Amino acid sequence: MLIRKGLSEMKRVTMADVAEKANVSKSTVSQYLNNRFDYMSKQTRDRIKIAIEELGYQPNFVARSLKQKSTSTIGVIVANILHTFSTQVLRAIEDYFNEHGFHAIVCNSYNDPVKELRYLEMLRAKQVDGLIVVPTGGNLDVYQRMIDEQFPLVFMDRIVEELRVDSILLDNEAASFIAVQHLKEKGYYRLGILTSSLKGNITPRIERVKSFRKALQMFNLPIYEDFIQGYEQNEYQFRLKELLSLPQPPEALLAGNDFSLMEILQFVKDHRIVIPEQLAVISVDEVSFADIYSPGLTTINQPTFEMGTQAAEMLWKKIKKEHNQSTNIIHRFKPELVVRDSC
Repeated sequence: MLIRKGLSEMKRVTMADVAEKANVSKSTVSQYLNNRFDYMSKQTRDRIKIAIEELGYQPNFVARSLKQKSTSTIGVIVANILHTFSTQVLRAIEDYFNEHGFHAIVCNSYNDPVKELRYLEMLRAKQVDGLIVVPTGGNLDVYQRMIDEQFPLVFMDRIVEELRVDSILLDNEAASFIAVQHLKEKGYYRLGILTSSLKGNITPRIERVKSFRKALQMFNLPIYEDFIQGYEQNEYQFRLKELLSLPQPPEALLAGNDFSLMEILQFVKDHRIVIPEQLAVISVDEVSFADIYSPGLTTINQPTFEMGTQAAEMLWKKIKKEHNQSTNIIHRFKPELVVRDSC
């Protein structure tokens, strides 16, 4: 009768076993596992790789972390993982750190400072080597302690004025300027911008609205305050009905983000409004369906992959102590107008 051994009874494969099978020293196997190949031939790397696969060797990451004082893990906290911006940036961050042998733990704060704090505490307890965060604007004392400790930290998409942290953002002023310029060139006169709630002083929303007003002035277009709004998600449809029922409604709307765009498109569909004949639409964020929607949607594209890669590279340099931890550098990325048929 065949008796199978339980996992607890099976002999654990060790680094020494791998070294013996690959005919190398334990230190060479260790160098291989830590991606240090400077003085290692391709033949040696291949032998170690085959030995690991054939033996089913699983490195003891806990022991390695204690020895190296690194968990080879970073944390990423996004404000809302459903945003196009978040998913695209996360892809770039994950790709970058995967190439460097690091793992990423992704958390979604949903713009809630309490939830953000729980994730910060959890990630620090797991001894992540650094953090990339879209901050809520709360938990200033927690972030300040990290800064004081020289803990590797990068902010994404937002600025917290009270903290000296390197940040990656879109040039939001340029985004609004490009949108207004394009709409004026197309002959639209009554322009509006709709974005998510302006409560909480969330950087991209505030900057895009402020810059939209500035751009209207620059192009000698009228400013209609009723057309410049930040809505809670559950009030969009009601507010849009109010807005577009005015005696002189806006001729064109800039959606401040992909959520706002979705709400506008839902209203347009439900009320059989024809784009762009009855309402022109342009949006910040290049959504995946922009070119297959009918009519094609004109967008202001954020270079999300480049932004995510820049954030990852900055954090990597901080982790490797190649970059000052307490700088306050704001990196702005240029938006790009993608012209289609919606305006």
